[in-house]
This record gives sequence, structure tokens and C-alpha cells, in this order.
Amino acid sequence: MATIRDVARRAGVAPSTVSYVFNGSRSISEETRRRVREAVDALGYHPRASARTLRSSRTQVLALALPRAAGLQDSVDGRFAIDVSDAANALGYDLLLSTSQDKAGGLRRVALSGLADAAVLMAVDMEDARIDVVRELAFPAALIGRPADEDALPWTDLDWEEAASLAVGELAAAGHREMVYLAPGESEVRARRSYALRGIAGARRGARTTGAAVTVVHSLDDPGRLAHRLGALLGDHRTGRGAGKRPTALIVQHPSAHHHILTSMNAAGLRVPEDLTVVMIGTLPGDPSSHRLPRIELPVETLATEVTRLAVAAAAALREATGRGAEASTRLLAESVGQLLIRPVLLPGSDPLGSPTR
Repeated sequence: MATIRDVARRAGVAPSTVSYVFNGSRSISEETRRRVREAVDALGYHPRASARTLRSSRTQVLALALPRAAGLQDSVDGRFAIDVSDAANALGYDLLLSTSQDKAGGLRRVALSGLADAAVLMAVDMEDARIDVVRELAFPAALIGRPADEDALPWTDLDWEEAASLAVGELAAAGHREMVYLAPGESEVRARRSYALRGIAGARRGARTTGAAVTVVHSLDDPGRLAHRLGALLGDHRTGRGAGKRPTALIVQHPSAHHHILTSMNAAGLRVPEDLTVVMIGTLPGDPSSHRLPRIELPVETLATEVTRLAVAAAAALREATGRGAEASTRLLAESVGQLLIRPVLLPGSDPLGSPTR
């Protein structure tokens, strides 16, 4: 069986450098990482045999990887943490929370610690670096989010693309021809966050399908700045511009804007639904502030329950696949455990979709 010294010798580095590559505790050049990973693949090395042995005895702990910046509060993340914890407890597991913004490094530390049987990964990017960590360390994980490589790992997600397309289609059917799609912030798009890119793709698909004009803009976390942006985009009814040209509908996807969108609209001098029809995507179930608006809710409890089940099943599948190699094991894991894509449902609000000719 290959050792860490064998990997170091083949890669031409010190054994400590191999450890740093695995645990993310030091800054290592991409060239060095590449050489180490090639050596790992060539030798079939599995890091920390002792940690694998510990995992095979089952710790009855799941790790929840929830990257977050210090000081920021996100009601969606908090709701998921609670529901994943409840789902884990129902299956006889405790929950270990990891909030490192260094996604790959944080997962390495959890995987190599031997403290958890598997991980649930949130804040999924289209090309998520943690997938490579899972393959590298043969550590079972399931995603709340749909990566570009859908066969990489088990995952569950709302169909954000279909949700956005559905919202555009329903508004177009009600007669709206000019719409604004308030997408997640630019930082989410730059990070290639899955839900953000898929939502935008769905809005554009809906525009192509219906022939409606859909302007995609990015949301802002600050209500005042968002009010200014909305006023510039949607406030043309006060200037006498033709009603057939100005946007008559707003679709809101960004989670941080959900709780203050009506306040921002009021600050921009816009009335809902008199001046504008608003449809929300990804609201929290049971949130009374969103019930007046047509909406597509984020099925948090279902997603949390299913991803926890997938993570536990992944751990079992990977135990059965021991000895097949990291890459083969993770592929088998995804194939045997599977994925779940949840179709969106547009719920009515007390405000109707409305006609653009009000």
C-alpha cells in the first residue's frame, strides 16, 4: 500500500508538502498541487488510512459545509441548517457545522479529521472545487445544489431554470410583454453559483419562448441602493413614457432581497400591484411577508431531508466500494445514490399576476 512518503517521492516534494495539499493549511502553488495529485492517482494513494478506518466504524456525525462571511445573517442558510440538523437527528446522526469560506480547504480538514461519516455541501458552484476534494479523498458527500457535472456526486435542488422560465411564461400569459428579472448579486454570478446562473438562464429561455422582453439586472443587499436601481428601471410611469414600453412586471430571485423588496419598491415610488406585478422565486415556506405575492417557494424541508438521506446513503455506498480507487468510488457513489431535481410550483398570492393595462 502506498504511503505519503511514496507520493512525496514521486511528486518530488517533501511529505509535509503532500499533507499541506490535502489539508489546505498552507498556500501551495497550482503546479505543486498538480504534481501531488498526479502522484496520488498514479499510486492509488488514499490519505489517512486511520481516518478511513475511523469512518468505517461510523461516527454517526454528518458535517454541514455552509460557507459564510463573518457578521452576515442569511435567513435561508439558517433555515437549511436547522432542517438538515432535524433530518440528521431523525436518522440517528449529529451535525458538525463547518463555515469556512475556503470551501476546498475546509472540506479537506473535515474529511481528514475523521470526525464525520459524510458531508452535506451548500453554496454549490457550477464547477465546485469541493468535488475534486471528494474524489481526491474518497470522502462521501451530497450537495444542496446542481453542479455543471451532474453525475459527479449525489445532489438535490430546486429546478431554478424551470422556475424562472415558469415565472416569465405565466406573466406573459397574463399579458405582460416587458419584464425585469432581479437576479442574485454580481458576486454570486462571478462565483458561478449554480442557483444564480441557472435562474438567469431560465429567465432568458422564458423570454425566447414567449417573445417577451426580459431585462436581467443584479440585486443589491442594501435596500436604499436597491430602491434607487428599481426607480431607475421601473419608474418611467411617472415620466409619461408609453405603458406598452415600460416594464410592467418584476421577477425577484435574489434571497436577500425577498424580505425588503416591497419596502424598496415603496421607496422608489412604485405601488404593487397598481404600478407593477411582482413574482418571487425562492421564498421561504411559511414566510408571511411573501404571501401577498405570487411566488415559487424554496422547498427547504424537502431539500434538507433528501440531501441528508443522500449523504447517509453515500457513506454506505462508499463503504461498500472500498478498494476500487477514489475516482471509481465517487462515480459509483453518484450512480448508486442518484440525484433529485424538484420541479417548481407557482403559488398564488393575494395580489394576482394582474394585467399590464391597469
